Amino acid sequence: MKRKQLASFLLSLLLAASLVSCGGNGRAGETTAAKSGSESQSGESSKPGEESGKSDAAEQNASSNEKDYAALLEKARGSELSFYGWGGDERLNNWLDGYFSDRLKEKYDIRLKRVGMDIETILSQLSGEVGSGKKDGSIDMIWINGENFKTAKEGKLLYGPFAEELPNFKSYIDSDDRETSYDFGFPIEGYEAPYGKAQLILYNDSAVTPETPKNTEELLAFAKKYKGKVSYPALPDFTGSAFVRNIIYDICGYEQFQNMPEDKETVRKAVEPAMEYLRSLNPYLWNEGKSFPDKEPTMKNMFADGELVMGMSYGAFSVATNIEDGSFPESTRSFQFEKGTIGNTNYIAIAENSQHKEAAEVAINEMMSPEVQAERYKTLRTIPVVDYQKLNAEEKQLFDSVDVGKGVLSQEELLSKRLPEMPAGLVPIIEEIWAEEVPGK
Repeated sequence: MKRKQLASFLLSLLLAASLVSCGGNGRAGETTAAKSGSESQSGESSKPGEESGKSDAAEQNASSNEKDYAALLEKARGSELSFYGWGGDERLNNWLDGYFSDRLKEKYDIRLKRVGMDIETILSQLSGEVGSGKKDGSIDMIWINGENFKTAKEGKLLYGPFAEELPNFKSYIDSDDRETSYDFGFPIEGYEAPYGKAQLILYNDSAVTPETPKNTEELLAFAKKYKGKVSYPALPDFTGSAFVRNIIYDICGYEQFQNMPEDKETVRKAVEPAMEYLRSLNPYLWNEGKSFPDKEPTMKNMFADGELVMGMSYGAFSVATNIEDGSFPESTRSFQFEKGTIGNTNYIAIAENSQHKEAAEVAINEMMSPEVQAERYKTLRTIPVVDYQKLNAEEKQLFDSVDVGKGVLSQEELLSKRLPEMPAGLVPIIEEIWAEEVPGK
């Protein structure tokens, strides 16, 4: 909360100090003093007993919220909860089926059923069920973000708002973070809760290619030197799409896109310099840019097999986990463009016709707990969604003790060069333009 400017500079220093203390943001470790006999933020004097009344009301509200959540917990017990999302990450699948599933069962008697499915099929199934009036839907929770969240929310396929009422959201999520309120520039309004943060990184094997391109100009020179051994996943693969958007940012900047209308010809004109660059890159790519790896895991395997000398991932620390499991050599390293790379948050939403909304809220609340986020950070190397400044000393130690591994950039360096996502409505337009103007051109 921003401090209010004092109405008069003639107030005593003691009174000024009191007002400044009242202006704190209320985070852990900071003190918010009660006003006493001073001007309120509206400019009216506090009446006797007013602050006491406010305090009592706040305590009653907190007590009511605790009772509401306790009632929600009771309704959630004994539920079988389905969690639909992309199933292509075996490490994540194992973590969900093991650690997180066991935790929900032990703490809340909730049985988690993970269903691996691509998001287009998930939304098609959900749309069919909601459209037919099916009340006892098969889908409870959904791993979602970006244009898919926009489509689902606008199509009234999601339950909410719910996120901002969850205890761990209130206690640990930074409400001032733009990604708490906007998903790819689209208002969230409580219809999904943060799950994990991602940021695009590039990687190469330093024993094979000592160069790390820092911009599009250097990338072109790199591709020429290692002709036929550079590529990226074909759009609309999530990682391939992010890479192309990063190329657009490096050449065209990102500011102009933040409020750009969802008009294909407007977007086409704005991204043409980047499309021209990608066409100029094609002759030096794998298969001369006539085709591309169909998805990110295919590209990763091509790198691991030595068919490619460079790759990319939305997993900021994925190089470390791939080194640890033997997929990548220990000489693999992550790097970024000098201007930065795109980052976003992925979320969990609840289906509008979920049979187990209470269990879904409990599971999502648990996912935002410091203990679970620290375990994800340790095991999956996912950038946490909790605000470090809101953690107590013991909770901070859970994160401080994690060794993120070899070949990675520090979280501080990543976040210092974190670029905002494109508005959700522009992403499919750019993917269409790329498909029309780049492959084989």
